[in-house]
Amino acid sequence: MGGRGAKLGAVKDIRPVVSAFTAAAGFMRGISIKPFAPGNRRREFAELARNQDAHRTRCQLFREKGAGSVPTIVLGGFVPDATETVEFQRKLLRQHGSIYYLNYSRNGFCLEMFTAQLTDLIEELAHKGQKPLIMAVSFGCGLLSNFLRQADEQVHGSIRGLILVSPVITTADLIRPGDRKHDGVRMLESNLKKIVAADPANGSDVDRHIERSRRCFQALFNAGAENRTLSVRHLAIRKKINDVIEYTTARGGFERVAALRDFRFPLLTSTLFSGPVLVLMAQNESDILVPSSPTLQLFSEAALFTRIFPYCRVKTVKSPVEGDSVAHASLIFHHEAYNRLLESWCDKLLYPRLHLAV
Repeated sequence: MGGRGAKLGAVKDIRPVVSAFTAAAGFMRGISIKPFAPGNRRREFAELARNQDAHRTRCQLFREKGAGSVPTIVLGGFVPDATETVEFQRKLLRQHGSIYYLNYSRNGFCLEMFTAQLTDLIEELAHKGQKPLIMAVSFGCGLLSNFLRQADEQVHGSIRGLILVSPVITTADLIRPGDRKHDGVRMLESNLKKIVAADPANGSDVDRHIERSRRCFQALFNAGAENRTLSVRHLAIRKKINDVIEYTTARGGFERVAALRDFRFPLLTSTLFSGPVLVLMAQNESDILVPSSPTLQLFSEAALFTRIFPYCRVKTVKSPVEGDSVAHASLIFHHEAYNRLLESWCDKLLYPRLHLAV
C-alpha cells in the first residue's frame, strides 16, 4: 500500500508542472497565430446582406506569418480546428510562406458563407501577387471539391496547388448503402447516418444524435493517443480538440454534417483542378472510409483520378513502426511520416531548379 500511495503522490506532484507547460505551449501558439481579415470582404458582406442569419456561420480566419512567398490555406476536418490540425506541420509550411487558417464556426455552418470567405481570402492573396497552396483534411477536402466545382477560372488560376489529406468527398465515403453492411456498422458510420436522417425541426432528436457523435469523436482521438508518450504540444492540442468537441453546438454540428450530405461527387468527365495536386492516403484509411467509398476507388486508380486532377500524385502514408499503422488523417500522431512526403512534394513543386541541381 505504501509503495502504491507514494506512486500516486508523485503523479499528483507532477501534474501542476505538466499543466503549466501545456498552458505555456498554448500561449506561444496564441502569439504566433493571430486573427486575420482580408482588406476586401465583399463576398462575405454580400452573403450577410442576403442572409441575416449568416453571421452565425462565419468562419474565423487566422494568420501565422512565414518566411517565404507561397502561403498555405488550411481547411480542417470535422475536428479539430484548422489551427490545431497542422500543429506538427506548421514549421514546414512556414518555410514557404504564411499560413492562413479557416476555423469553422461552432454555432453553425453554411456552404455559401464558406465559399464567400475562401474566395475573398484567395483574392486578397492574389492582389499581393501570391498564389497559395490549399491544404485540406478529410471533410475539408469535400468542402474544397465543392468550392472548386463552382469557382471561376480566375480563382482557379490564383491557386498554386492542392494538398488533400485523407479526403472525404461525399457522404457515400462514410455511409454505405443499406444492402452493403455484411461486416457490421462502424461507430462513426452509425452516428452520421442518424444525423443525416434527423429532422432539423426536432431539436431533441438532433441534440441526442450530436451528443452521441461527440463521444464518438472523443473515442477516435483517444484511440489514436493510446500507448503513446504525449508531448506538451500533444497535451495542448488535446485540450483544444476537446474544446471544439464540447463547445460546438448541436446546430453547428448538424449543419456541418448537412454540408457533407449536400456534397456532390465530382464528375469524371471534366477537370476539377488543372494544377499540381498531392493526395495523402493513410495506411488504415478503410477503418473510417467504408469499403464502397467512391473516394477510395477514385484515388486507387490513376486512370480515374487523373480525369479530375491531371497533375496528381497519390501517396500512401506508412508508419515505420510495426503495429502502429497510420490512421485516417493522423497528422498529429504520425506527423513524421506525413512531413517527409509533404516536404519532398513542396520542394519539388516550389524549388524545381534547386531540386534538379541537387
